[in-house]
Amino acid sequence: MKKRFFLTFIFFVISFISFAQEKQDVYVDDEGLMRWGHNDEEVKGFGVNYSVPFAHGYRSGEQLGVNLKEAIDKDVYHFSRLGFDLFRIHVWDTEISDEEGNLIENEHLKLFDYLLKKLKERDINFVITPIAYWGNGWPEPDEDTPGFSNKYGKAGSLTEPGAIEAQENYLAQFLNHVNPHTGVAYKNEPNLIAFEISNEPHHKGKPEEVKEFIEKMVKSMKSTGTEKPIFYNVSHSIHLAETYFDAGIDGGTFQWYPTGLGFQKELEGNLLPNVNEYQIPFNDVIEENNAAKLVYEFDAADVMKSYIYAAMARSFREAGIQIGTHFAYDPTYLAFGNTEYNTHYMNLAYTPQRALALMIAGEIFHQVPVNSDFGVFPKNLEFQDFTIDYENDLAVLNSEGKFIYTNTNEVQPKSIENLNHVAGFGNSEVIKYEGKGAYFLDKLTDGVWRLEVMPDAILVDNPFGSNSLDKTVAVINWENWQMDLNLPGISDNFSLEAINENNSFNPEIEGKSFKIRPGTYLLKNNGAELDKNTELDLRVELEEFTAPESTVEKTYVLHEPVKEITANSSLEITAEIVSDKEIEGVEAWLKNGNTYDSVELENDRTYNFSAQIPENLLKNGFLEYRIIVTTDKGKETFPGEVSGSPEDWDFHSEAKYTTRVVREEKPLYIFNASQDEDYIVGEWSPQNNLVPTNNPGEAEYQVKVEKLFEEDVENPEAEPVYDYSFRYNFSRKIEGRKTELDSKEKIIIKARALTESTDKFQVAIIMKNGAAFGTLIDLDAETETYEIELSSLKPVKTVSLPRPYPSFLPYYFKHSYEGDLELENAEALQFSIGPGIEDNELENPHGVGIISVSLE
Repeated sequence: MKKRFFLTFIFFVISFISFAQEKQDVYVDDEGLMRWGHNDEEVKGFGVNYSVPFAHGYRSGEQLGVNLKEAIDKDVYHFSRLGFDLFRIHVWDTEISDEEGNLIENEHLKLFDYLLKKLKERDINFVITPIAYWGNGWPEPDEDTPGFSNKYGKAGSLTEPGAIEAQENYLAQFLNHVNPHTGVAYKNEPNLIAFEISNEPHHKGKPEEVKEFIEKMVKSMKSTGTEKPIFYNVSHSIHLAETYFDAGIDGGTFQWYPTGLGFQKELEGNLLPNVNEYQIPFNDVIEENNAAKLVYEFDAADVMKSYIYAAMARSFREAGIQIGTHFAYDPTYLAFGNTEYNTHYMNLAYTPQRALALMIAGEIFHQVPVNSDFGVFPKNLEFQDFTIDYENDLAVLNSEGKFIYTNTNEVQPKSIENLNHVAGFGNSEVIKYEGKGAYFLDKLTDGVWRLEVMPDAILVDNPFGSNSLDKTVAVINWENWQMDLNLPGISDNFSLEAINENNSFNPEIEGKSFKIRPGTYLLKNNGAELDKNTELDLRVELEEFTAPESTVEKTYVLHEPVKEITANSSLEITAEIVSDKEIEGVEAWLKNGNTYDSVELENDRTYNFSAQIPENLLKNGFLEYRIIVTTDKGKETFPGEVSGSPEDWDFHSEAKYTTRVVREEKPLYIFNASQDEDYIVGEWSPQNNLVPTNNPGEAEYQVKVEKLFEEDVENPEAEPVYDYSFRYNFSRKIEGRKTELDSKEKIIIKARALTESTDKFQVAIIMKNGAAFGTLIDLDAETETYEIELSSLKPVKTVSLPRPYPSFLPYYFKHSYEGDLELENAEALQFSIGPGIEDNELENPHGVGIISVSLE
């Protein structure tokens, strides 16, 4: 054992020395591109933020009894498995410094050094931001930490002389710190691409004061002798853009949250218009200074879908951005509860489709040239070897050697005979797989492939809500699922050998089909051999594998009833059911008025159970039902998760699923304030409120705006836009009545003005392609019902909602659609206060009250 350890150590030392001699510091050329010093190639990189050594990640790991070094080992393996070659973090300076800025070599810094070592071993590069200014609490209360940020706060740290001196001291000591695992100071680390001085400073001072501050920080860092590029955040207070670059920085850092932050539930609808482009209004300043650009944080927050990241990566490359890191990768030990940042959610084991989407985004960063131009949405959804498909929640890389996809698809591989790497989820023309985890196939040599299969991930609760370590939002389940392969060069009845540690599963193969269990396997044709000493085209070791064990400890029934359906139509109920017990049967007990019935739900695939509702229950009225799951331990009834079934004498639950069954002539409501207010997307205001009217069961959503335009402190020179818009996506609401859309001719709005100044109100229908068709309504102070012919709706401006961050991004989305309104492709309502209002009224307070919007 000692001998093996010694040899391994010698190998890493030799590898490190060899690698350090090859890789030289990055520099920024005369055109503002980062290039590697040893070969002058353009720097490209993609990866994630990840913060186990600090703050909540560190505390929670200790609370859960996790070995944090082992946790880092496992997560870093997944980074490599996903092809990431970049890591970024804003270091919690408040945990590793004192008030004078002296570096404290404590458990946080030691674990951070270990993390950097593990990243380096896999040739993952870094961008490090030494100063965060944050307290260490989020999402918990801040602790009383020793650092200067705790003493001065962010605002004080930017202006107080003592704080500035502390930061100068800290930065010099931080860069000079020698990582004991590598023997190299941060300032000289070959894998460290660049430093970003601090995280989102939000300067409010005068240009000369800001310039002096940044110059002091740059001087402190350069006093260490480092030749690394030094970046500064330029996406805040952008009126100071010239000041930033006059202060001697080499480049600017950016972030992008195109769907806002903190909606507390999943956003609905097509959000590709929000990521059509990443427009930097001061790009000319960057070009004049020959400065580089990198993205330190981005995410489509509150979105569980996988289609969007490829579009974000495309837009970044079009904007000339070389490297980017997603915010933030959940440590696997926290991913069951998503407690670190509840508006974000990313982990290979727990969010496999989103993780594969990041894998594709990384390929885009490496394959798409900077400053490319692929046109405007929806024309830019196919570019180079990449395809984006909102309808099927799908992103695809389809190249000569790689086929990566985020969901089931029927895409024909571009060159199946030349495939070397496949990664995906669900079914494709290459692989059919029943499970709900990611899988990876890598060709090692002719007739030999490496297969890696992750366990199933099942979302069991809202991951974006109020989370805690006592709440489970997703579970992991290990099952044996069918897999069929159509790989080039693979013959029938090949062999599959389990090669990861503690894996004794022995698949039985029939032709090219077999059942597989999570793990890593060596797939070989009869007679094919692999020389394990040859260099393999892999970013991981041959026998590596890591995944959480099964976490299912009860029965989960995941089902959302259709809100409303047309009478005498057809209805299928489906539920996703996972249990720690053997499921013996699933049935639904149904009632509509005085009519009762029951149906068996069939297990049609994996965890999916479904049944057709009998026609005699689809009459005008309320369809009420429960789902009863029978396992080898008894029965449970849902909703309510109650032991037993309704036939038991002591069954006490009143909870039911309900679907309204209505006649076709009933108005089709696409917004009802009393039911839908919670899903309205728009800028939060304490004055917006849901208020009951005098009519039973009716409510009015009141929107009150003191000013239609308020100066943005981060972009005070922006052109004023006098508009307050909000949106509601009605796709889920009308799911059971979609077939009626073609018969509708009018849109009916019940609303009123809340102020004398608000005499105009715009209502628009938004299609899935982002095009909006609307009209102005002359509002009365009394509640009125306004009827408008759908044929009279005209193209209007589409507002990017939720509002993106940073705030300098465009307010309106400019699409390339030139057709007419297609109601069958409509999915949202856009309400706007501002259009049509007279100039002399724009500065006044405004308000509207909306009760409902329907189609007839």
